[in-house]
This record gives sequence, structure tokens and C-alpha cells, in this order.
Amino acid sequence: MKSPKARLIPTAAAFAATLLLTLTAAPWSPAMASPEKPVVALSNSYYGNTWRRQMVESFEEAAKQAKQEGKIEDYIVVNGDGSTNQQMSQMADLILRKVDVIAINAASETALNGTIQKACQAGIKVVAFDSIVSAPCAYTLGFDFAKYQGDMAREIAKRLDGKGNIIIVRGVKGSAPDNEMYNGQIEALKEFPEIKAVATVYGQATTSVAQSAVANVLPSLPHVDAVLGQGGGDDFGIAQAFEQYGGAYAEDMPIISGGGSSNFIQWWSERHKKNGYSTVSMNTTPGIGGAAFWLAYEIAKGANPPKKMTMPVAVVDEKNLDDYLKMPPGTIVSPSFSQDWVRKTLLQAQAQ
Repeated sequence: MKSPKARLIPTAAAFAATLLLTLTAAPWSPAMASPEKPVVALSNSYYGNTWRRQMVESFEEAAKQAKQEGKIEDYIVVNGDGSTNQQMSQMADLILRKVDVIAINAASETALNGTIQKACQAGIKVVAFDSIVSAPCAYTLGFDFAKYQGDMAREIAKRLDGKGNIIIVRGVKGSAPDNEMYNGQIEALKEFPEIKAVATVYGQATTSVAQSAVANVLPSLPHVDAVLGQGGGDDFGIAQAFEQYGGAYAEDMPIISGGGSSNFIQWWSERHKKNGYSTVSMNTTPGIGGAAFWLAYEIAKGANPPKKMTMPVAVVDEKNLDDYLKMPPGTIVSPSFSQDWVRKTLLQAQAQ
């Protein structure tokens, strides 16, 4: 497996060439019998980390633009607490409100299928993105979580020469992305039998939770050589836990997998300049919120894209690390995705 060294250009255009599409539907066609100005809703299961907040902001930015341009009647955003019960209740409310299309970042891959099926039967289009669902009537726009986390785990394992102790920091408990990322990491580590996972904790893809979870287990562990996280800001929380623990880690930090957070990138850059600290970062892009809005809008207007679509991830290493040092604190590496990008890449690419 080659080390991930591709230079990332922080624009949506750079992602188009690597977008993967699973073609399972008829080619895209223009709107015919759809609402003149649809109402587009977002059902977001969880709002408690940087990635999710940035994702919602990207959705809202696209929705505000569409409303100002007179393309939609209105948009609705509902955020949940991570539970399936609350999201099912919120989805039921959206169905009663007779919105035209729902973009859903789901709390469970399966638990919401019945509610989604009811939405489809009511004539409401459903686009599941990021944390997707298995309801057959829903369009899905996701990431290949298992592959990219597996790639990152292999890269870090190779940097350890195939042996050492690691901590695995899982993400949002119960979510499809957490399960897929964790399974990808475990499958990759099977190739390196001398690497031992000495602890597995949940960081909720959040800086503070990840920091606390790692800090709580560190005193009982042997020396840790690397940490595999899931993103959303957990990378910086992990780094802070080791910084505060000190001891042997003061000058010899473990290899921490990056999740694209600006705080971690700044920390990484400072360490790299000081003592050559090296790692790699791969992350799902919260700009998918904007892509999901425009995809939902186009589907409401009659577009018929593939049922399953996959977004690329962002890669940062020492070659392009400096490109991201001016990112605002508390943000995640991500391009924005315009309506034109969605039309050309998600709707039309499969017809070529």
C-alpha cells in the first residue's frame, strides 16, 4: 500500500476527479413534475462535535443561497441528541409538515428505515448522507469509511515497523460511520500481528470527550506507540491528553492519526518543526452538508442520480501541511460543494 502523499487542493474541483459512483439507477434527467419551489429539510441526528456543526453550517449556507435565489420555498434544520428515538420523532414531524425532500444524517443504519419508508410512501424524497441508512427507497451519499481508515491504520502500522502498542479511539457510539471505521481499522491491523490494541475508548469524535477518555486510561497502560482516532476534533483531544500526561511522552509523542482538525494541524506543525514529528491525516469532509442540500434539491426537482454515491476524503501530510495553518481554530479541513459541482459530478458524471 502506498503511503498517502497526494497533495490536497482545498477546492471542490480537485475532488471531482476522485469521486466514486456506484451506478445503480437510471441516468440523470431534468425536472418535470416536481414542486416549483420545494421545501428541503435536514434531519441531523447529532450536533455535539465540530464536524457535525460545520456540516450543518455548510447545509445552511447552501440553503440560504437557494432561498435568496428563489429556488426553494424554505428549508428546515432539526438537530438531535444522537438517539434514534428522537430522530424518529423529528422525522415523523417532517412527514406531517409535508416537506418535499429530507436529507438525513442518521443515528442508525437500520433503526430509522421504517420511518424513512413512511416518508417515501408519502411522496417525500429521502437522501441519507454521511451516516447513511439501508432503506431501499433512500438515495445515499456517503464516504468509504472502512477503506480510508484502513489505509491510515496501515500507514501508521508501517511507520511503527509492524509492532507496538496502540489505543483505538472510536467515534459516535452506535453510528454507522463508527462501526465502519472501526471495522476498517481492525481488518487492517490483522496484517500486523505484533501490533497490540491496549485500550479501546469512545471519543464521540469530539476534542473534550476524546481527551478525557484517553487521559483516564493512560495511567494503567504500557507505553503507547500510536493512537487511531476517527476525526471530528478527537485528534487534538488525544494530543492534549498525552501532553498533559507528560513523562516519556513529553519528547516522544505517539503517532496520532489526524482527523483534519485545524487545532491538531497547528499542533502537528509546531511539533514537526521542533523535533520532526510526523503523521498523516485523512478526514471526511463536512462540506458534504452543502453537497447533500444541492443533491436533495435536484432530486426534488426531478433528477434521478445513482442510488449510491461516495464522496472522497481529504488527505494532509508534511508535504501540504503548511497549506492549512491559517484555518480558523475549531474547524475541519473541507472544501465547499456548489450546485454546479453536484450537477456535473453527482448527476452527470455517470451518464458519460
